[in-house]
Amino acid sequence: MIGKDFSRIFSTNSNNLLTALSIKNYALIEDINIKLQEGFTIITGETGAGKSIMLGALGLLLGDRADYSSIRDTAKKCVIEGAFNIGNYNLKDFFLKEDLDFETQTIIRREILPSGKSRAFVNDTPVKLSSLNKLGGFLIDVHSQHETLSLGNNEYQFQVIDTIAGNEALLLDYRNRFREFKKLNRRLEELKEEQAQAAREYDYNLFLLNELEEANLKPGMLEELESRYEELNNVEELTEKLGSAVELIGREDIGSLDTLKEVRAGLSKIAGFSATYESLNERVESIIIELDDISQELSDALERVEANPEELEATNQKLQLIYNLQKKHSAENIEELLEIKGQLQEKVSVSENAEASLLEAEKAISKAKNGLVAVSAKIHQNRKKIIPVFVKQTEEILTGLGMPNARLKIELKPQEELLSNGQDQLFWYLAANKGGDFKEMKKAASGGELSRIMLAVKSILAAQSSLPTIIFDEIDTGVSGDIAQKMGEILKRMGESMQVIAITHLPQIAGKGNSHFKIFKEDSAQITTTKISELEQNERIEELAMMLGGNNISESAMAHARALLN
Repeated sequence: MIGKDFSRIFSTNSNNLLTALSIKNYALIEDINIKLQEGFTIITGETGAGKSIMLGALGLLLGDRADYSSIRDTAKKCVIEGAFNIGNYNLKDFFLKEDLDFETQTIIRREILPSGKSRAFVNDTPVKLSSLNKLGGFLIDVHSQHETLSLGNNEYQFQVIDTIAGNEALLLDYRNRFREFKKLNRRLEELKEEQAQAAREYDYNLFLLNELEEANLKPGMLEELESRYEELNNVEELTEKLGSAVELIGREDIGSLDTLKEVRAGLSKIAGFSATYESLNERVESIIIELDDISQELSDALERVEANPEELEATNQKLQLIYNLQKKHSAENIEELLEIKGQLQEKVSVSENAEASLLEAEKAISKAKNGLVAVSAKIHQNRKKIIPVFVKQTEEILTGLGMPNARLKIELKPQEELLSNGQDQLFWYLAANKGGDFKEMKKAASGGELSRIMLAVKSILAAQSSLPTIIFDEIDTGVSGDIAQKMGEILKRMGESMQVIAITHLPQIAGKGNSHFKIFKEDSAQITTTKISELEQNERIEELAMMLGGNNISESAMAHARALLN
């Protein structure tokens, strides 16, 4: 359940998204609770004070995988909670889809237990990391120092252009179609291989099939043939035994039938004396009827028995054919042979219907390709339309960031090939200085220039995507002085329409914040603990003065700090 202290912080009504953060027993942090403000928030602290720990804890709330080694006291669980004001961000459908209770003020909680097991909750409902990761994507964009280098990454460049162009829905449609297109192509290749294999075996399979079809096999056929063969092959013995049986039953002197009739004549005279004799008389009568019937059938069977060498030979040949087929196909019975016959029919059919099957598969691929081309054309047009606007906006921002001569060139080259994100190649080029040649982004810009370009891109993206909160981890790398001042102004302007949090070492940027937190380490006798506190006005002046001149704060540094805050 939500901790008491954290609930108190959470209860304040605020228009910003991330309203509060609580971290307990994580890395060097024992227990911190902070309330975050609207607009532009600054976080400062000496190198190694624990700013990266804060980002790591926040990453857990956004769905990053937990690391057991990050628990401070392994006898206790680690708990990280974040309060988010999400009422204005159209997330009800997402909560419904993920089977979560929607709350305007939502709390996300991650726990790492002493056992090493990790758990995640949204409004006290357990969730999978995949769901938490999706939700985090709607809430916060954490820009790390490493991400600045991604400006030279083609995938990131596409992502920027497509976000600004509003291509998300089209790209989702395209990628779904692209997966199906790939699947159809794989099936076509499999079909070709199956047909090539079938073609190689066609003559042999057709021979085997004809052989089985000519055998005219039917279920139960083998048993019938074997029985008939035994009859034809034993005519003499059958004649002898059947004749003997008929004679023994019907002979007048010792015949069983005549003897039973005499027994019946005697019993019929005493049948009326008691029920017992009546029953015996009836039973003898039944035997006589049955024996008489048997005698007649034996006689009929005897009449049917005759030598037929031609039928015997034909039956034997049929049996040998079936035995040979069973041996050839390793079949136990007729039923298995019939199954093999069906399999052969299918294999032969593959070859005989190869052209029609291929044509059908190729038609499906052609239809899928046409659909992809139509969607990719829309994606291309959106990209083409927005690129000049994006280039102009970026160059204007860079001018304000001390790069007045910087020129950005983005080339969009249509391709025949269907790629995973359309049919375009994209190239970003930069000429950083007046009269300079255009070079690939990753080769043309220094670290400080990349930081400024990334800030320009992020500010445009933020306005386009309406992301609630963005966190910059040292976006100011490689810049100082007046450029840092201008970067701070851009970040502050961004904070007017969204929540912006910046981790910085530069006082020029720190002075622009609406609120300011300081992360620091505190040593006790046995352990070092990371803490964070929100600075009041006087504390902010001292912090800025220290950032300007070091621990020995001069009056000029204090005056400069006041000027930065004003």
